[in-house]
Amino acid sequence: MSAKPYTYVTLSIRAMVLLATFASLRRAEISALRRMDVDLVARTVRVRVAFVERSTGGLVLGPPKCRAGRRTVGIPESIVAILKEHLDIYVKDEPGALMFPGAKGGPLRRSGFNTRTRWVDVVKDMGLARLHFHDLRHTGNMFAAESGAGLKDLMAAWVMTTSERP
Repeated sequence: MSAKPYTYVTLSIRAMVLLATFASLRRAEISALRRMDVDLVARTVRVRVAFVERSTGGLVLGPPKCRAGRRTVGIPESIVAILKEHLDIYVKDEPGALMFPGAKGGPLRRSGFNTRTRWVDVVKDMGLARLHFHDLRHTGNMFAAESGAGLKDLMAAWVMTTSERP
């Protein structure tokens, strides 16, 4: 595997990948995050809503996947600088601005994410051909468990619906 230079896309998506991993967020939750949902001083992210793509192609803004999905989650100090850089460079200076907008400024759809990031090619180049974006959420949950987080914190991070359980 040869090192490839960073591009606009890799730099703009870096914060999304880290947030998905270390805050254990779903793609639909991340795509709906607004500037006002991220508090770098308190090191928290507030999950209020999610964008859901319907089989008909429509995009619907609604509540997270389950009732417990509305939550405030902590983020590690180690990613705060990257999130700040992302906010400064890629996010409009308005409280309601999307944290991770699509190419035309609207919500980032799954297909748009996969196309812009070349996700399949990138993870294949890394030797992780079967890695899905949702796997980052589970990786974050494992990191939390290994860090010695308490059961109450782990249960809050592992908000799952029946369809996510193994």
